[in-house]
This record gives sequence, C-alpha cells and structure tokens, in this order.
Amino acid sequence: MGPMSAALEQLVATLGTDVVAVDPNVMEKYRFDWSKSPAGHPIAVVRANTAEDVATAVRWAAQHRVPIVPRGAGSGLSGGSAGVDGGITISLDRMRGIEIDTASQVAIVEPGALNIEVKAAAAAHGLWYPPDPSSYDICSIGGNVATNAGGLCCVKYGVTTDYVLGLDVVLADGTPVTLGGKRIKDVAGLPLVKLFVGSEGTLGIVTRAILRLVPPPPPASTLVAMFPTVAAAAEAVVTVRGMFRPSMMELMDQASVNAVEDFTPMDLDRTAGALLVVQCDSPGEARVDEITTVRDVCRDAGATEVFETDDPDEGELFIAARRAAFTAVEVRGSLLLEDVGVPVPLLPQMLAAVEEIAARHDIEIPTVAHAGDGNTHPIIVYDAADPDSEARARAAFDDIMTAAVELGGTITGEHGVGRAKRHALPHQLGPEVMALTQRVKDALDPDGILNPGALL
Repeated sequence: MGPMSAALEQLVATLGTDVVAVDPNVMEKYRFDWSKSPAGHPIAVVRANTAEDVATAVRWAAQHRVPIVPRGAGSGLSGGSAGVDGGITISLDRMRGIEIDTASQVAIVEPGALNIEVKAAAAAHGLWYPPDPSSYDICSIGGNVATNAGGLCCVKYGVTTDYVLGLDVVLADGTPVTLGGKRIKDVAGLPLVKLFVGSEGTLGIVTRAILRLVPPPPPASTLVAMFPTVAAAAEAVVTVRGMFRPSMMELMDQASVNAVEDFTPMDLDRTAGALLVVQCDSPGEARVDEITTVRDVCRDAGATEVFETDDPDEGELFIAARRAAFTAVEVRGSLLLEDVGVPVPLLPQMLAAVEEIAARHDIEIPTVAHAGDGNTHPIIVYDAADPDSEARARAAFDDIMTAAVELGGTITGEHGVGRAKRHALPHQLGPEVMALTQRVKDALDPDGILNPGALL
C-alpha cells in the first residue's frame, strides 16, 4: 500500500465511509458541473454533513498537500467545481440547514441549501430573498456565494453580495473563521466578507452564510414586446434604462425563442427577431406610469407587438420561457456558455458583435440576456464529434470575450471564471491586477490546494 493510500485510509477512518466516498461509480456524479467542462478524477469525495467535517477534510488535505475542489449543487456554468486528478472534492450538498431570524430579518443558511428553499423559508415569514439565478430551483447558496450569482431581478434588486452579511469560512489550513454577522452596517476591519463572495472556492470554503432578507416587493406588471431585430430590442432597453430601473428586463433572440418553442411549446412568436420581457413593481400609480413608458419606448423602437398584463400567472409564463432557454438549447448539441457583460449603453454593440462572430465562424449562437444590466448569455452550439465544429465554437467563445473586454465589459457577469475562462482573465484584468490577485491567493492559500485551476 502506497503512502497516499494509507493517508486516504486515515481520512476514511476519521470521517467514516458514509462521508468519504472512494467508489469510482459514486465519485463520477461529482466530477462535472452543468457546463460539462473537462474534469479530472478525484481520489475521494467528502460528502460533508457539518462544518467540522469540512474542516477535518481540509486539515487532512493541507497536511498531505492534496488539492481540494469545493462543490455545491453542481449547477455551475464555468467548470468551477470540476474534479481534479489526485484531489478530493468536498461536496456541501448535504448541508441544507435554514434558520429565519425574523427580528433581524436574516436567513442563517448552510451552503447546500437551494436558492428556492431559502426563498420559500423567507416567504413563510413574510420576507423575501431577492437573488434569483435562472437555475434558482436547483442551484445552492454556497455556489451562489462562490460566483456572486445574479439573476433576472438583479437589475433593480442587486446580486448575491448585496445580501451577504456574514460568512463562516474554512481556510486552506483547516482553520474555521467567522466573518461579519447579522449587522446591517459594519465597517470594522477589512471587508473580508466581500473578498470571499465571488472567489469561487479559491480562498476558503463557505460553511454558513447570513443573508439579508427584505419585505416582498409590490405586485408586478409584465410587458412583453416583439421586435423585428435584436438591435431594435436592445435600443429600447438602453432608452428605458436611461429613464428608470424596471425590476426585470430580459431579452431573447429569435434562435433562443425557437429553441424554447421546440423544447416546450409556449405560443411564442417564432418570427420575431427578439422578445423583450419587462416587469415593473413600483407601488401604485408609479407602476402604471412605468409600464406605460416602457410600452411607448418599445413602440417607438419598432416593436411589432406589445402585450401587457397585471396577472402574475400570465407574467410568470413568459419568465418561465426565459428561464428554460439553457435547457432548451442544450438539446441542440454541445454547448459553450458565455456570460459577458458590458455597460448598458453598449448593449446594442455587444449583441451586434455576437451576431457578427456567429456569422464569421458559421456557428449557431442563440442569445438571451439580463438586458437591463448589460449581462448577455450567448450560447454557442456545436457538434462535439466534429473537430472543425468544435474549433470554430472555441474560436467564437474567445472572440466574444475579447469583444466584451474591448467594449469596457467583462468576461463573466455572474457565472464565474472557473476553469472555462481563466485563460481570458489576464486580458481583462491586466498584469498588475493579475499579480495582485495572485498575492491575495498566495497569502490565504500558500500551498495552492484550494480549487487549483479555477480562476487562476
């Protein structure tokens, strides 16, 4: 028996076979995230039940210099939780505890709890947790914190970091620390909570989060507009956002609309060049004024059809169509998932760049967007069995990120860098900021065992 086998037996003996899985068949389902990015073969998967399980596994890994990949629900879209050869994956999906403190208006949540579960627990007490990724029904809070996830309503209500008041984190040597708390305002010391949100498991492993809750918003009015072109829809978005901030502005191009109709018919207009879904939830007459303004702007921008409703069920049907886009497009082939964002006034240029790149590489790129905040999701479809198709897809993937950076944007707005985009990060950040990022990483993880290959 080699030294690593003996060391692994020690971990199994400490945590038990129910926690530490070494069976390849069991470990296989923990190797990939939703993006299906390339993944290695871990030597074990630690299915933690408690924060102490996490700390024990990290101390063991630090002692033996074994790489660690933290993993939530596996719904990531950038390969951030893909397994690595010779490492261990620490899965947090069993840690599902949720406690609602109504007096402080916070949720105390373990990382494996799903976003939808937190929303439901808050709603039972008349409160609301706003961040709502499209995958809110399957993604975990730990993953949301790791990538600073956004969602459909973030244009008005912000992203995950806006609601994280405190974190419990296990550091790279196994030391547990508590950052922040239930306090709404706290500037004592460095803003370390903010440092860990969005760090993709490269600085520590989150074992508990304290999330700010707010009163639920007023009922929303929904407007759906059909446009002859994506450019016309994008111009309408820019005009509206220059006037006020709706609670939702989602865009689907013709290819994504048709993919959804093929997947689950919803009577969407297949002939429209783009579909725009807008919600306004300001109180009273302000909502009426806002939705009227959106209607007028859309018509002035060339909308061929505009539909309005105050019925929440009708509005939810269109939102469901938008949420279904990734799943619907997935059946068309292998995917490379983009997440580029630009300043809102440059949204038309970004969408035009995507169309030009698709034509130049002769590749299908259905696009959806959190249009109200300039965050676009071009979905590159290719045939994995055809080397030429894959080469063109990967060239398009890189060109889209380049176009976003050249417009003053970002290679990722909410999915994270992961392993899929790390090669493009220096182009956005530049050498000085990359060096600073590496110094922070080295200070907190000197042996480089936390999520190696992700982000850096």
